[in-house]
Amino acid sequence: MTQPITSTLDPEQQRIAGDALRGTVVDLIDLSLIAKQAHWNVIGRNFRSVHLALDELVTAAREFTDSAAERATAVGVSPDGRAVTVAEKSGAIGFPDGWQQDTDVIDAVVGNLAAVISRLRERIDATEKADPVTQDLFIEIAARLEQLHWMWQAQLATA
Repeated sequence: MTQPITSTLDPEQQRIAGDALRGTVVDLIDLSLIAKQAHWNVIGRNFRSVHLALDELVTAAREFTDSAAERATAVGVSPDGRAVTVAEKSGAIGFPDGWQQDTDVIDAVVGNLAAVISRLRERIDATEKADPVTQDLFIEIAARLEQLHWMWQAQLATA
């Protein structure tokens, strides 16, 4: 197929930004699926607050997925959010099957957020010169995910 969307970036800038955006789309899709799986399977004393916080995480991950995918398209790179691609390439750590205690859910969400944030920070560095617009998007996503990471950690923190 011909290239239906052209980019204002040079080919190397497009490759760097495109790889980073495609990877971010994959990680965020997986993060939203992990949060939904946890949402359906959380049990325990803090069920309601964890259940509702998972909805907030799903919404954020889905909105950022769309932003990253649309940015990829804008620079002439086709985003790939197919299940097989997500399963093969996600940097998230995953979530177990079955009912999960609320405290275990919190630990799993904190770990998954940390993994996704770590890869985002690498992509922030990678896109600094190649495409500052994409870097700016990654900074926005990382800031919100870091805020959520703090909020999830605070649920189990002790003074």
